[in-house]
Amino acid sequence: MAWALTPLTEEQREIQRVAREFAMHEIAPHSAQWDRDAYFEPSLVGKLGALGFLGMLLPEEYGGLGLDTLTYLVALEEIATVDASVAVMISVHNSLPTQMILRWGTEEQKRRFLEPMARGDMLGGFALSEPEAGSDAASLRTQAVRDGTDWILNGTKAWVSSGTKGDVILAMARTDSPEDRRGARGISAFIITPDLPGYVVGKKEDKMGLRASPTVQLIFEDLRVPAANLLGDPSMGLVYALRSLESGRLGIAAQAIGIARAAFEAATAYAAERRQFGKPIKDFEAIQFKLAAMATRIAASRALLYTAARAKDEGRSGARQGASMAKLLASETAMWVTTEAVQVFGGYGYVKDYPVEKLFRDAKITEIYEGTSEIQRIVIARELYA
Repeated sequence: MAWALTPLTEEQREIQRVAREFAMHEIAPHSAQWDRDAYFEPSLVGKLGALGFLGMLLPEEYGGLGLDTLTYLVALEEIATVDASVAVMISVHNSLPTQMILRWGTEEQKRRFLEPMARGDMLGGFALSEPEAGSDAASLRTQAVRDGTDWILNGTKAWVSSGTKGDVILAMARTDSPEDRRGARGISAFIITPDLPGYVVGKKEDKMGLRASPTVQLIFEDLRVPAANLLGDPSMGLVYALRSLESGRLGIAAQAIGIARAAFEAATAYAAERRQFGKPIKDFEAIQFKLAAMATRIAASRALLYTAARAKDEGRSGARQGASMAKLLASETAMWVTTEAVQVFGGYGYVKDYPVEKLFRDAKITEIYEGTSEIQRIVIARELYA
């Protein structure tokens, strides 16, 4: 892309190429049908694992590639440009459950879970939100009670991505008592597997977009979890989750840029083919201005994302704010660009025969999950005075 302003290394370009070819050969021929059927293709997990895309941020000692954040995001954008549903599965797996176990897990937990997760033998999920606890995550109600060497969990989790196929779910639950609530410090993180007694997959959401990514409720009915599956300090579960979401926001930003890029490329090609009043519509200034603004916003979003990724890897101050800025700008860019792309296509943009209709539906969720645009603005403003 001539308008990609940040140069990539030879290694990054090679990983980008592999991701693009995989997406074009393994995903693109099926993406539209998967969307129509709301179908998740399970074989993708093993194929992505074999290429290393499910362990990109994990050290080699745990079966990963040990890559930097920017390289991972470059690959993720390529996948998202072809199918945002597959991209979100990769993003959640790489940024939330694997990173939480890597950063705060015991050595036994790392050996037990990270190596098969990197290979694609186990797919990761993340369960924080609940029907009555969304942006206000500290108000979650799922309760964990100690019972000998186990914990017993009861409650319902909502909006769990890859929930029907998840093998390792990082779930947050209260370990304080109803008589002695300790707010955010009363929440712990548990490593949950579907084989545990009391694990129930609930309602699968019928979504507007990302239809090939199964989003479900998880119901814990006297779910018995071994004490060895408690992650880190029992009082820090919500802190772990929120810190991981900061990294996850970079992945969603890359996903949003991929969606926007796909819409831009489709609109550019269509504008060169579609003729009105005796000439291609790309020759009309009204269309040219739309395409120019689309290209500019995508380039700006990508530049901010790359800057935020480097700040994270270098441990610089402002990395948290940078992640929220990147997610905010990229997600709102995706929504704006896909809206403009539909307009370029005119009536054809409103029907399912053309790709921008799907991209428009996929774009909206990027402004909502892993922190709404409103939450990102709160984070950014708070960091101004930190």
